[in-house]
Amino acid sequence: MEHDENSADGPVRTGVATHVVEAVVALVLVAIGLVVIYESQRLGSGWTSDGPGAGYFPFYIGVIITISGAGILYQALLGKNRKTEVFVDSVQLKRVLSVLLPATVYVGAISLLGIYVASAIYIALFMVFLGKYSWVKSAIAALVVNTVFFCMFEVWFKVPLFKGALDPLRFLGY
Repeated sequence: MEHDENSADGPVRTGVATHVVEAVVALVLVAIGLVVIYESQRLGSGWTSDGPGAGYFPFYIGVIITISGAGILYQALLGKNRKTEVFVDSVQLKRVLSVLLPATVYVGAISLLGIYVASAIYIALFMVFLGKYSWVKSAIAALVVNTVFFCMFEVWFKVPLFKGALDPLRFLGY
């Protein structure tokens, strides 16, 4: 049985309409397609004496992406079956952003601190703020998990993972 979010007994959902989200995604696709076309032109998208140039196939993939994005944009803004229902309301968006924004910061922190230190910080903060665990339990869990991963990859498998530009684990000798 399907759940109707716009039922008569509940409050009316307000938020971003589906066609607006589709239009934004379409614009991103058009931008990606145009970048691919531009870069493949720089590489050489023509046919050379020994076959296709380095940018030949990427050029046509970029054309397909751009045309697809333009088609989606047209349907989202001018199509007769334009979807005007709410795609996401403020409560749902807040939940998504509470995971997406810290994850984005985590990915950026990996380049500075390395995978182990950034992961330990990420796990601890995630447990404290979203899981509502105590700082002590969170710190212990983060350190145990990353110590196990460090031993598994660096010591047992002898597969070094990225340590970061600052290399805070340099004192371990790995």
